[in-house]
Amino acid sequence: MPDLEVSDRVWTIPNALSFLRLLGVPLFLWLVLGPKEDGWALLVLAVSGFTDWADGQIARRMNQTSRLGQMLDPVADRLYIFATVIGLALRDIIPWWLAIALPLRDLLLTFTLPALHRRGFNALPVHFLGKSATFCLLYAFPLLLLGDGDSTLNLLARVFGWAFAIWGTGLYYWAGALYFAQLRHLIQTVKPIKDTAG
Repeated sequence: MPDLEVSDRVWTIPNALSFLRLLGVPLFLWLVLGPKEDGWALLVLAVSGFTDWADGQIARRMNQTSRLGQMLDPVADRLYIFATVIGLALRDIIPWWLAIALPLRDLLLTFTLPALHRRGFNALPVHFLGKSATFCLLYAFPLLLLGDGDSTLNLLARVFGWAFAIWGTGLYYWAGALYFAQLRHLIQTVKPIKDTAG
C-alpha cells in the first residue's frame, strides 16, 4: 500500500471532526460539574470516541491526512483525558493522585520538545504502546462515571473502569519511558540543525 501524502491543508473533513471533538471538552466539563447530567456527559464522550475513529478512517481513505490533523488528534485525546480526570476528581469519583499523575506525565514530556525542535522534529511518532494506553484511559473514565451509584450496573461499571484505569495508567507511564528512550537515541544519533549547517 503506498504511503499517504501528508499535506498542509487546514479545511478537511478529518480536521473539522477534530475541531468538533475539541468543542466537546468544555461541554463535557460543564455537564459533569454543573447540572451533573452524567448521561449527556457520557454521550459527549461517545461522540468524541466515534469522531476520533471516523477522522482517522476518512483521512486514510480520502487521502486527507494533514499536519494539522496529526497535531490536533493527540491534543484532543490529551484534553479529554485531562478534562475527565479533573471532573471525576472534583466529583470524588477518582482520587486526586490519579488526576495529578496523568497530566504530570504529559508535563514531563513537554520538556523534551526543545531537544526535538533543535533536531528538526515537532514530535516523536506515536507508537502502539501509547495508543493502547490512551485506548484504556478513554474507556476507563466513562465507566468510572457510569459507576457513580449503588446499583449492580454501577458496581460492574466501577470494577471494569478501575481495571482499565490501572492498566491504562501503567501503560501511559511505560509509553512515556519509551518516548524518553527514543529521545535519548535521537539525541545520540542526530545532530542539532545549527551544528550541521556549517
